[in-house]
Amino acid sequence: MIVLQNFLEQKPLYYDEIDYTRMPRIYERIKHALSSPKIIHLIGTNGKGTTGRFLASALFALGFTVGHYSSPHIVKFNERIWINGEDASDEMLERAHQELLALLTEDEANALSYFEYTTLLAICVYKDMEYVVLEAGLGGEHDATAVFENILTLITPIAKDHEAFLGETLKEITTTKVNAVQKVAILGHQPNSIVETVAREIVTTKNSVFHKMQELLNDEDTQNIRTIQKELFLEEYLVDNLSLAIATLKYLQIPYTSDSFKNARLFGRLSKLGENIIVDVGHNVLAARAIKNALAGNKYSLIYNSYKDKNYREIIEILKPIVQDIQIIKVDDKRIEKQDILEETLSQLGVKYQNFNGIEDTEQYLVFGSFSVLEAFLKAYNE
Repeated sequence: MIVLQNFLEQKPLYYDEIDYTRMPRIYERIKHALSSPKIIHLIGTNGKGTTGRFLASALFALGFTVGHYSSPHIVKFNERIWINGEDASDEMLERAHQELLALLTEDEANALSYFEYTTLLAICVYKDMEYVVLEAGLGGEHDATAVFENILTLITPIAKDHEAFLGETLKEITTTKVNAVQKVAILGHQPNSIVETVAREIVTTKNSVFHKMQELLNDEDTQNIRTIQKELFLEEYLVDNLSLAIATLKYLQIPYTSDSFKNARLFGRLSKLGENIIVDVGHNVLAARAIKNALAGNKYSLIYNSYKDKNYREIIEILKPIVQDIQIIKVDDKRIEKQDILEETLSQLGVKYQNFNGIEDTEQYLVFGSFSVLEAFLKAYNE
């Protein structure tokens, strides 16, 4: 028996080149053996995780069986496959792993990427669900999650990110992502107007249905949103994600109340970890702007590191008004920028920095940079 954890450890997490034909080809061969719940697909750059959890939690609270597939995880793989209010158990995952291996040839199982395999694994776990909220990885039309037939696509804020895979311009990135739309699309709040222009054109060309989030909400919804915001202590940028989830319920004609969202907060999105520590898994310019606006007027020691392919110079420039210094935390990942290069950038920007050396009760801290940064911090913090 091949245990899931050992099996996944043999697969690289990231690839310089991706075979976009592999997932559709393998899924086409085995899809007859997989069930087809009502899938709601999430695409976008930021906000997919919180939007998905708001929606999945509400659907579960309203009496539906529901799964929420997200990525990456912070501490444990099980976080990626949430089912009926809880992370999937080890036993549940192992059972689905064996079921999936029985459907695949040995060559197929070995060839599938980490994300492709875990996406199929999630569908096996969710075989008896009424709804599945399926979050795309970094892509859109070629993402592993795009092969499944869905009832609806939600488009969260789109910005520049992962340009090597998605396109150099915002128009190209939007096109790549929105090409995943199948039947119906709901467009969430967008900081850049070109996203709506491109998205509307693509959806119309596909003869699919296009809705803007605001068009599905009324005054009563707006009042409910503000009530939920206060109850969950949501920052303003999270309210946009909550609004998209509620717009989805309205489209599906599923009545809700503010109580439907009482267990919907997702850890790692401006979450407080003790009185003097705020953590966030954001890792791009759009996330940095949202955090700066949310925390304006305060000063933090920023516990930080960055991948090489992120625009960390611009991110740090954005965060400078709320940062008194930066503590560089060691992250064991080959994609992390070399420390001397990061330090040179910080010096050029006039930002004080040092290596992360622990937490002091008298300081205020913001942990930001990626899921990997938060994972590294939590390990050090717990130790």
